Amino acid sequence: MPKNLRILPKLRDSLSFLYVEHAIIEQDAMAIVMIRKDERTPIPIASITTLMVGPGVSITHAAIRAISDNGCMVIWCGERASRFYASGTGETRSAANLLLQVRLCVDDEGHMEVVRRMYTRRFPNMDCTGMSLQQIRGLEGIRMREAYKMASKTSGVKWTKREYKTEDWDDSDDINRALSYANVILYGICHAAIISLGFSTGLGFVHTGKMLSFVYDVADLYKAETTIPAAFSAVAQWLRTRKDESRGELDRTVRVQCRQVFNAQKILKRLPEDIAWIFSMERGSEGVDALTTGNLWDNDESIQGGKNYAGEE
Repeated sequence: MPKNLRILPKLRDSLSFLYVEHAIIEQDAMAIVMIRKDERTPIPIASITTLMVGPGVSITHAAIRAISDNGCMVIWCGERASRFYASGTGETRSAANLLLQVRLCVDDEGHMEVVRRMYTRRFPNMDCTGMSLQQIRGLEGIRMREAYKMASKTSGVKWTKREYKTEDWDDSDDINRALSYANVILYGICHAAIISLGFSTGLGFVHTGKMLSFVYDVADLYKAETTIPAAFSAVAQWLRTRKDESRGELDRTVRVQCRQVFNAQKILKRLPEDIAWIFSMERGSEGVDALTTGNLWDNDESIQGGKNYAGEE
């Protein structure tokens, strides 16, 4: 039975991410396969939210088509996912969520309300009513410092401050490097969710000026409970078990910890619900059917598309 391309995959039913480097990716029936030397590893692409393609990967056109048909986001990234270069698109057909995001972004009052709801979601016990943006940022800074201190105390990993160089991530201590790596993984998942739900990654509310501004906004909702404890736990585990000074093993440990934490915190299930709540949408469920044709703009409303309005001859 042929696949109904109007049925959109459920984000919440997917696995979080898969990072691949130095391999060949080809189509295998309706899925894809990763080839390394003489080893062939099937990849259940319909069950993955984000495929992160690192250096040394050769991927066929047929494989990209299969990945797209199954609603998986492809992100081309640097070694160990340390850089974001490009991405594919999700399967969303409707622009309703994007239009809502645009209206709120350009309206000063609506923009500020979204910002307040973001901070309320991050810190449920903090009442932002009547606070200025500067006051909210100050309280956020205090709470984030406490989150780092708590993770340091729990894991036993020494912590001084958050410090890294965007142009050279390797020029930092182990915990800062692990935090940066974990955050990039979280960005990839949030990016896939945002695209899948039909929003724009560039129209941010707290962050602005970059094509991933809204990705950073959404990722900040979860860092304190996901990437911070995952990074500290990964470094603690790596320090206990390492046999050499290989940082590549630390990166792998960070990936494993992130998968465990993302699954435990049900991030993929919460993403659609949290984004909907931020925008005061009535429900946080994902779309089921994709549109076959779009509508046409008609002053302040829209009319049915795919129809000839010239009248009868």
